[in-house]
Formats: sequence, C-alpha cells, structure tokens
Amino acid sequence: MIDWMAQARTADEAVAPVRSGMRIFIHGAAATPGTLLDALARRTDLTDVTLYHLHTEGEMAFARPEHQGRFRSVSLFTGPSFRGPVNEGRADYVPIFLSDIPSLFESGRVPLDVALLQLSPPDRHGNCTLGTSVDAALAASKSARLVIAEVNAQMPRTLGNTIVPFARLDAFIATDHALPTHAAAPAGPVDNAIGEHVAALVPDGATLQLGIGAIPDAVLRRLTHKHDLGVHSEMFSDSLVDLTLAGNVTNRYKHVHPGRTVTSFVNGSQRLFDFVNDNPQVEFHPCDRTNDTSVIRKNDRVVAINSALEVDLSGQICADSIGFSIYSGIGGQMDFMRGAALSRDGRPVIALPSTAVRGTVSRIVASLRPGAGVVTTRGHVHWVATEYGAVNLFGLSLRDRAAALISIAHPDFRSDLRTAFAAIRRMDLGS
Repeated sequence: MIDWMAQARTADEAVAPVRSGMRIFIHGAAATPGTLLDALARRTDLTDVTLYHLHTEGEMAFARPEHQGRFRSVSLFTGPSFRGPVNEGRADYVPIFLSDIPSLFESGRVPLDVALLQLSPPDRHGNCTLGTSVDAALAASKSARLVIAEVNAQMPRTLGNTIVPFARLDAFIATDHALPTHAAAPAGPVDNAIGEHVAALVPDGATLQLGIGAIPDAVLRRLTHKHDLGVHSEMFSDSLVDLTLAGNVTNRYKHVHPGRTVTSFVNGSQRLFDFVNDNPQVEFHPCDRTNDTSVIRKNDRVVAINSALEVDLSGQICADSIGFSIYSGIGGQMDFMRGAALSRDGRPVIALPSTAVRGTVSRIVASLRPGAGVVTTRGHVHWVATEYGAVNLFGLSLRDRAAALISIAHPDFRSDLRTAFAAIRRMDLGS
C-alpha cells in the first residue's frame, strides 16, 4: 500500500475543485464531513451551489441566512438543522421513499458533480469504507464526477457493500476525531407502556426493523425473553447492541442474509460505533437494498416499528410534517410498512404517544390538519399502538377502524372524537 497520508491536503485545498453551479451530495448522520463543509462555506467566490443530503449532524454553516443564494440545501430527509431553513423558505425538501434515493443519482435525474464523504482509512487492499452510513452514499460515490473525502482514523470500518476504493478519491483530508454521538433518549411512563404493547406483537424468530428514540428503546428492553430474533433495518442504535450481546439476536431464521444483522446506517454512542467496527456479524448495505420491499418480504415474521406525528380516524398516518411545517421526511416508513405486510406472519406497527404538547393535543384526530403529509396511507396501515393499547386496522371498515383508534386515544379526547366521527360519517359509534 502506498503512503496515502502523504497525499492528504488541507480542507481548503480539498474543496478547491468545487465550482459555482455544481450539485453536491453530503454524506449524512454520524458520517457528516463537517470539516469539509466548513471549508466549503468559507468559499465566498461560490454561487448557486446545490447540496443534497439526508439527516446531517452538527451545525451546517452553509445553511445560515447570510449564505442564501450561494448555497441551496435540498433535504431528502429533514433533520433538526434544516427544519428552520426549510420552513422559512431558505431551503428545499424532497418527499421521497428512502429506497428511491440512490436511483436519483444513478439514473442521472439528479446529476452529481461532487460527493463529499467521510470514510474509514484504506486497508492493505486500498479500500476505504463508508463507515457508519452507507444509505445513499454508495450511489453518490459511484455517480459523482468528483469524490472529495475526509478520511477519519476513528471512522469504523464496516462490512457489507460499503467500499469506496482509495483510488476513487480526487482529493481528501486526513483527520483523527471522534464521531458525533447521541445519548439514549430517556423513556417515560408513556414510552414504557407503548413498549409493552408493541413488544407483545413480537414473536420468537421475528425479523425486526426499528429506528432510534425512546419508544424503540422501550420495545427492545422488553424483548430479553424472546429467542432467535433477526434484524433487517434501515438503521439501529445502542439498545440493539445490548440485545445482541445477550444472545437474543441470532438472525438464525432470516432468509435474506441469515446470521447477519443488516442495516443501512447507525447512529448512537461510541459503544455502538465500536460494536460495528470490523464486525462480520453486521452488514451495511445501500438503502435501495435494505428498504426494497421485495427483499424485506422474503424474511418471515417481519415486525416493522415506525412512528407518527398524527393519525386520523380513517387510519391515515402523517409522519413528516406538522400541518404545512416540514418536520422530518418520508424516510423508510412506507418501505417497511409494506414489506412487513407482505412478509409471512409480518406485522407493520405504527407506535406513537396518544397526545402531544404536554397532553393538551390528541395525536389521534378526526381529520389530519391542513398541509399534513400522508406517509402511510389508510390502505397500508395495519397495527397502531399508543400507551392505551394496540389495534389492527387491516380489513376494518371506516366505522370499525374509527372505533378501534378511539379505544387507544387518550380518554380525555375520546368523546370529542366520537362526536366528530358522527358528524363526518353520519354514524354513531356509541359511548
């Protein structure tokens, strides 16, 4: 292997090939190349540069108001750093299934000039890896004309379909710093109650998909008596490490990648990053594979656990906006809701607290508020769980699904929901 470190440049030198009008992909989550992005924001000569990204970590200097007109952010999934810019009209949001994002770049519908990545150091074969986030980054690395990377000594070396050959890099910087971490969200009584109801839906031998947060963690903590669980997910966090080390996750009965935990990216603590580093039991794959319904359905007993902001009485799931205000993105919810529904004995689950704003607003509503985005349609919804129970809406009429959803709404709002449904459908649900 050549002395690759001798070829490293400064951050300002590395981003020098970027020109006005270019389209750039930004590696996301814990792999966000912050040093390169800061250098890019210092380029006062640039105008009309478009940056495509999913969730990113840290403050994004290029998204500040003073850079409007120079840099244009396009969120394919809107994280906290971009909710303000998107809803203030300074940035854009693309509603899209996570599984469809790689094809945007590979097909040339979004022609990429540059991919800004954060990679693990090259091995003796001259291969870097995409580390903690493969998702759409692999497609970007292959599609972009230029690849500019931060090669971080502390980026985990991950296995699966994660390789970016060192020879593919047009410029890079060498760093040695810890990745951004996330502490586990504390679970309250509501989260724990939801966790109990959802965990009861998980059989032995199930293949799990779940995200990050207090509710997924509460579910995982209640699976310690389950056996031979598998994981095929777009992402996972620390609580899955505990379940794996305890022997509950074996991936024994999976038909796709048996014996391996499959993911597209991870986010969590340093312990999580250490767990996935060079771990042959964990495979990272692009999101057009992890989230492909034709792949998901091949595993039996897929239990997909996703969240929502609002559910109406017909079963429409709003998960990416609060009214017209964009909050997150479509992500992989529909990919896994449908994939789990097609799996033999699969169970797609939407889990959410019954209320918001400190109990003053019901999340189960007669109708979605104006502007709300339907991520999972009422034709795709199956299980919905709150702290008051879990109900299966599949095959139920509008009358029956309204009654089921009201039964798991907060008691303070049930009477008003019955009255609203009666006015909408001219049907009395009774008391």
